[in-house]
Amino acid sequence: MTFLQEQEQFNAAAKADGLADAERYYWYHAVNLGNGLVTPGIYDYRETVSAFGFPEDMSGLTVLDVGSATGFFAFEFERRGARVVSMELPSLRDLDRFPGQDVDSSLRKIENMMFPETLNSPEFKRTPYTERDLYWYLLEGPFRYCREKLGSRVERCYSTVYDITLERTGVREGFDLVFIGDVLIHTLYPLKALAALAPLCRGELVFAGVLPEGPQEPPAMVYIGGSDPANDEVAWWHPNLSCLMQMLQKLGFASVDQVGFHKGALRPSGYQFERVILRANKTRP
Repeated sequence: MTFLQEQEQFNAAAKADGLADAERYYWYHAVNLGNGLVTPGIYDYRETVSAFGFPEDMSGLTVLDVGSATGFFAFEFERRGARVVSMELPSLRDLDRFPGQDVDSSLRKIENMMFPETLNSPEFKRTPYTERDLYWYLLEGPFRYCREKLGSRVERCYSTVYDITLERTGVREGFDLVFIGDVLIHTLYPLKALAALAPLCRGELVFAGVLPEGPQEPPAMVYIGGSDPANDEVAWWHPNLSCLMQMLQKLGFASVDQVGFHKGALRPSGYQFERVILRANKTRP
């Protein structure tokens, strides 16, 4: 079955289940909702989640999932027994934007990411998205639908990564595990983002992200934002491996180890991706 056929099958089933505007949703993750219903996510981690090394039994652990999107990891942590807080932006206006970039151009960029111009055809008629629509169909709607179908009790916290605090999460004692995936690449200030998350973690932080090509020493960040003010991909920095490890150590993690890579292919393009996986612990093993 092709990805497009999978989308069409899901949309038909979801509409029959009461999700009348299913075709407007953007599914970042493939999530198994049971009864043969799987969201047509562009990232499918179901067969490769073992690469991250999360414990099979997470009973008694509190976990913060930073930038949940559709929520695959949040629901996976809950399935393994953890209490989970899913952190997401309050609105798309809270996304970082390069200085001088206006909100509207940023929102249009996101809309084109969700539904590229190449999809315009008699068979696929683009419906304009308002700012509120974009937020709902990209982030909040998919997560809520999955949570409802799964009967999940994952808690939701709305904050930018820079402003997150234990008080906002409702877990004042701190988290046993903080998971951060493809978030730093969308921040203008990666160190500031990590510095906000570090105090929330009382145990382990797991980071998964893209490394720049080339040397991983000395510590450095590669700028990928380009020079065209009218063309911004909402991505600016690739810290190299030694940079990430040293920043985490300086932020109070006693040990930081590279534990492997996660590899896969984006759907439907088939573009191959690879993410390094780091585990940072507040105490030495």
